[in-house]
Amino acid sequence: MVRLLFWIALIAAAFWLWRKFKISQQSRPEQRLEDPLTMVRCAHCGVHLPNDRALRLGNDWYCSQAHLEQGPGRQG
Repeated sequence: MVRLLFWIALIAAAFWLWRKFKISQQSRPEQRLEDPLTMVRCAHCGVHLPNDRALRLGNDWYCSQAHLEQGPGRQG
């Protein structure tokens, strides 16, 4: 009889823990990016890179300080 009560208590505790875990997983908000990154093109060399790593001057984007100083390259 004691074994039966032990197994019932063990199964009930496992079920209770499982439900508690599932509820906590559902109540978490999804992690989202605030602003999605966009790819931009360097006006000098044409390489594409994320906008958080690019340098902006007016409407043009540049991949490095050297290209920003050199200005727009030959397009074509």
